Amino acid sequence: MPSFDIVSEVNSMEIENAINQANKELANRFDFKGSTAQIVLEKNEIKLSAEDQFKVKTLVEMVLGRLAKRQISLKNVEKGEPDVSPLGHARQVIKIKQGLETPVAKEVTSFIRDTKLKVTTQIQGNAIRVTGKSRDDLQAVIAAVRGHEFPVAVQFQNFRD
Repeated sequence: MPSFDIVSEVNSMEIENAINQANKELANRFDFKGSTAQIVLEKNEIKLSAEDQFKVKTLVEMVLGRLAKRQISLKNVEKGEPDVSPLGHARQVIKIKQGLETPVAKEVTSFIRDTKLKVTTQIQGNAIRVTGKSRDDLQAVIAAVRGHEFPVAVQFQNFRD
């Protein structure tokens, strides 16, 4: 039976490239000369730190701008609250969401069920498997999911006949 998977993944190389570009911009910007501001990537977290809250806010704007230019959906980016120490030093964490979380996966499957197409959905970990007898039904599901707004960016993989 024809099937495909609905996933929500972010290319880790694109994130790494965006962070490298942001670090280059940080090294060259006049307003950050002589400061201890830094941008660090650790797995699915981007850690920002600077002397004050204003500089951390500027770092966040730089990083989000670079991520957007590298075609990374900002729906998969979750900004944390900035931590400001009593001395004024500020830190902030930006998390990159990988995979479909269970509530979002349930939302997607219920949306597909509401389309009344003859397909079955199955949540498999961080992905949703959609199967049907007709390729046309599967393509209609893809079109419907693309047209609907979900809390994360979704991609389609493994389209099989």
